[in-house]
Amino acid sequence: MHDDDRLAGAFPYERLRRYPDVEAPNLQAWDATDLLLAERGMADASERRLAGRDIAVIGDNYGALALRLAAAGFTEVRVHQDLATGREALSRNAEELGLSELQVPCELDGRLLTGARLVLLQLPRGLAELEEYADAVARWAAPDVVLLAGGRTKHMTLAMNEVLGASFEVVAAELAVRKSRLLVASVPRPVPERPPFPVCATHDDVGLTLCAHGAAFAGSRLDLGTRFLLGFLDRMPSGGAVDLGCGTGALAAAYALAHPEAVVVATDRSAAAARSARATMEANGLAGRVAVEHDDAAASRPDASADVVLLNPPFHLGASVHAGAGLRLIEAAARILRPGGELWTVYNSHLDYRRQLRISVGRTSIEGQSGKFTVTRSLRRP
Repeated sequence: MHDDDRLAGAFPYERLRRYPDVEAPNLQAWDATDLLLAERGMADASERRLAGRDIAVIGDNYGALALRLAAAGFTEVRVHQDLATGREALSRNAEELGLSELQVPCELDGRLLTGARLVLLQLPRGLAELEEYADAVARWAAPDVVLLAGGRTKHMTLAMNEVLGASFEVVAAELAVRKSRLLVASVPRPVPERPPFPVCATHDDVGLTLCAHGAAFAGSRLDLGTRFLLGFLDRMPSGGAVDLGCGTGALAAAYALAHPEAVVVATDRSAAAARSARATMEANGLAGRVAVEHDDAAASRPDASADVVLLNPPFHLGASVHAGAGLRLIEAAARILRPGGELWTVYNSHLDYRRQLRISVGRTSIEGQSGKFTVTRSLRRP
């Protein structure tokens, strides 16, 4: 029997789906780390006689951890998922398995962690994101909390131990199982009065202050693609605008400052990005003018409701290189643009997005190119 078979037990992991997130043969809704975290977590909870309400789960991509716990009788587990797609997938998977309404969805705050004695964490790739999670657990969880942080060994570094060590006195690495490993942290250290996030940085060259929570792409820096697209603001019409996949909100903020009369919406499927964008709007005096929404591909935006869409699409899904997320956003832009509306897109020049832009949106012209990036303008066909 393989270790994966032993860890999976009778739970039907193979029935879990990623939908509405991108699905493909090389992408699945669970991994060996989920199996390891679930088994170790259930063993710890049973040994310490914990109830489900004593447990919190962070980074449960599509519900594998929370649903495995629920199937074993650990209900009322508090769960934080950053992505709106992950939240929807958990809900759909729970319904499929007859485990609906047994979890408590939470944001990354005191409601998630207050009094928690066991926290299961899928290790993020970014150290800033891990720092924010570790601080939150040390800040709000019970003094006897045990944090089980698991990841694929190929993505783990000694720096992760150091980040956890800043918030916990005891950090130990366990032996790897099927190329996954657990870091076990306990004995929370005293935390500073103010949380370390969001962090903010002023970019005088573009007249913006950007704020970022730990999981936000590029942090408080201005990524090069966004910076390049900002150079085309004076060519964009004024009107109802949507920053699609807004990240920290740089495009929405810059557009709102350049077009004071415009109604602007910033939307992202990442809860950390949405929190970051709200902080960015506050820092730039735009809190009352730019609406920030946590949403999957602007699903709550009405059809044909935007005059302008701004888009810097991703080309990664977690650790996998995959164009699916970017293509979904292009299709979303086509849906929410009114006929004659404009989509302004920046993307890595080696990607064949122009063809997809023509197919999904309409006539697409190249407005500028640098050594790495291409900026296009697409007109929504009638």
